[in-house]
Amino acid sequence: FSGIQTHVLDVTKEKQIDEFANEVERLDVLLCGWSGFVHHGTILDCEEKDWDFTMNLNVHSMHLMIKAFLPKMLAQKSGNSINMSSKASSINLGVVNRCVYSTSRAAVIGLTKSLAADFIQQGIRCNCVCPGTVDTPSLQDRIQARPNPEEALSDFLKRQKTGRFATVEDVAQLCYLASNESAYLTGNPVFIDGAWGL
Repeated sequence: FSGIQTHVLDVTKEKQIDEFANEVERLDVLLCGWSGFVHHGTILDCEEKDWDFTMNLNVHSMHLMIKAFLPKMLAQKSGNSINMSSKASSINLGVVNRCVYSTSRAAVIGLTKSLAADFIQQGIRCNCVCPGTVDTPSLQDRIQARPNPEEALSDFLKRQKTGRFATVEDVAQLCYLASNESAYLTGNPVFIDGAWGL
C-alpha cells in the first residue's frame, strides 16, 4: 500500500472534506468509518441530540466523504469504497441497549449496498466490514463508565464465543478488500465477529 495519503479533518464538515478532495488527484480506495460513536441505551434513553449526533457522525460523515470522492473514481473508471459497519446492525436479531448505534450501522449496510448497485457498471466496488466487539480505547472507556465495570466486561466477553475481543490487527486482516484479490466482491457486509450470535 505505498502512496497512502493521510489527512486530518472533521468528517462531519462538508467544506473540509471538499477542500481535501480537491487536493487529491487519484483515489483507488476510500476507507470510511473509523470515526464513530456508541450510544448506550434503548430508544427511551435516546434523546434527540443523541440520535442526531450518532447519525451525523456514524452515517452522514460517510455520505459526505463518498459524495466528495466518488466523482474522482468515476472519472478514472475504477475505485473501491470500504465502509465500517458492525455486527450490531441489521445482522443480529438485536443488541441490548444499542438502539441508535445499531440503527446507524444498519444504515451503513444499506448505503453500501446502494452504492454497489448504482455504480458497479462504472467500475466502482463498495463493501463494508462488520466487526464484533473490538478491543479499542473507546471500548475500554465505555466498560469503565458502567456502574459495574467487571460485570460489563464479563457481559461483553460472554457474547464472543472465541473468549476474547477482536484486535485492531484482526480487523486489518481484511485489507484484501482493498486489493484485486477481492475484485469480484461488491455490495457485501463482511463479518469478523468471533462467532458472536452463533
